[in-house]
Formats: sequence, C-alpha cells, structure tokens
Amino acid sequence: MDIPHQRLVYFQVTVEAGSIRRAAARLNIAPSAVSRQIGLLEEAMAASLIERTRDGVQPTRVGEMLLDYILQREKLDQHLGERLDAYQRLETGEIRLIIGEGFVGDIINSPLRAFRKQYPGITLKVDTGSMQSIIDSVIEDEADIGLMYHERVHPQLRFWHSSPQPLVAIMSPEHPLASETHALTLEEVAQHPMALWGPSHGVRQLMDDGFREAGVRPHMVVQTNSMEVLKQAARSELCITLLPAFAAARELQEGVLIARDVECASFRQARAHIITRVGRRMPRASLQLLRHLERWIAAFSGPRQEAR
Repeated sequence: MDIPHQRLVYFQVTVEAGSIRRAAARLNIAPSAVSRQIGLLEEAMAASLIERTRDGVQPTRVGEMLLDYILQREKLDQHLGERLDAYQRLETGEIRLIIGEGFVGDIINSPLRAFRKQYPGITLKVDTGSMQSIIDSVIEDEADIGLMYHERVHPQLRFWHSSPQPLVAIMSPEHPLASETHALTLEEVAQHPMALWGPSHGVRQLMDDGFREAGVRPHMVVQTNSMEVLKQAARSELCITLLPAFAAARELQEGVLIARDVECASFRQARAHIITRVGRRMPRASLQLLRHLERWIAAFSGPRQEAR
C-alpha cells in the first residue's frame, strides 16, 4: 500500500497530541488541513483510524495497527541510517578481490594486513584464479578488484596501476645454471628440464610467446596449476621454472631458490596490474583498498636484488 508520508505524520502527531487542534498547533497548520489528511488516509485504508473521546481522540484498532507500522518504519529508517553511516565511515562493508596465486604471500602480509588494521570492520573476500578467470570475474562484477600479471590492454578493464615485474628463471642454488652471472638466453634455459604453468595461465602464455619468437622449444617435464608445485620442483633441483620474482620472494630471501634474468624482451616488459571494470562505481571502502594496493604495487618498481 502506497501511503503518502505526510499523511502518516499528521496521523501520528494527532494520536500523540490527543486532539486534532493540538496536532495542528504542533504542525503549524490549520485543524481542517489535519482533518482532511486523516480523512484521506481513512479513505485509502477503508477504515476509521481515530475516534473521539471526552478528552480528545484516540486510535481505533486499525489506527493502533497503523501507528505500530509507523513506529516500526521509523526504527527501520533509523537502522538503515546507522548502517549507511557506518558504511560511509568504513566501519562495515565487504570487498571482493581475485588475484593471481603468485601475489598471495605478499598481498596478505603487506597491503591487506595494513588495510584490515585500519578498517577492522571491512570483510575481505579473496579468491585466486588464472589471468582469464580474473578478467572474467572483474568484468562480470563477481569481484570488485583484480590483481593480475602480464595482460596489458583490455577494452572492459581499467588499469589503476601497473608495475614492471619481469619474468625470471627460478632455480635451486645447486642448479648448473645458478653459477651463471649473465642474463640467460632462452636457448640456455630450453636445454634444461622445466616446470611450467598450464596453457591457460598468463605466465605460461607469456612464456610460450617468448620461446615461439625465439624459435626455441622448452623442455617441459612438469605441468601444473599450482604455484607450490612449481617452487618445490625448482627447489628439488629437478627443474627450472619461470616466474616473476615476487612470486617466490620468501624462498629467494631465504636462499633456498635463486633468480636469474632471462634475455627476452617480452619477459622484461611484463607487468603486474591492479584492475577494475570500466564504468564501475567504486564504494569508498574499495577506493581506500585500491590506494593501499597502489602504494604496495608501486614498491615493485624499485630495484630488484633477487635476480641477476
């Protein structure tokens, strides 16, 4: 039932004042205007809402039902206002992220940790996926923000920040190529067993393009969709793998893996990106998280010590 708010106000004030005349005085209008609005309300509800008594007026049974409805609506309005206020103050809300698996360690320990400390009421939902699934999730609004590697241009994506993050050869310190001090050629890399992502992964597509342009065929012995499998294969001295250095940052820092630059233009031009859908209006919480992520990913642009 669509009831004009003004009529509800006139009815509520009349019941609270106990008479039409006192209600009119509170509302600063003529008593006839109050009577007319209550009459229209009674007509719409097909029932009497007030009855006269010796002291003034009181609500009928239907009037009591309507008054209860008004009070409940006021509580709902107040609750909504409180929720909106908390949302605007970034005390509540939810942000959905989808990221490449290689970002997990750094993003949890740095920007997300700092964001949660500043905004403890915000819930973060973090999923991982391949480059294509990240793109699809952002475009279809299944995720608010995406963090991915390699892809540079897409008509439906807004690239908020990009950081140079070359693809490097990751291997055990005991691997035969570990002692080399020059940038490895693709021919050198291809002579050794390799652990690689599956064909749909962005890193694999970048790698395939590089080897194809060089006219070299990689010697793949392990194919996986797991970052952990790639790093464990490299640690075991079984294989070389190709990753951006940040994806193995902890292992590189601990010295259980080392990184070597690769002489390949497309590998060196690879970048990490923060993305959202073009045209998407970002809530304040998401914009604040984007700022945290931008500061964090900008640090990737500094000199890297892990690879040589």
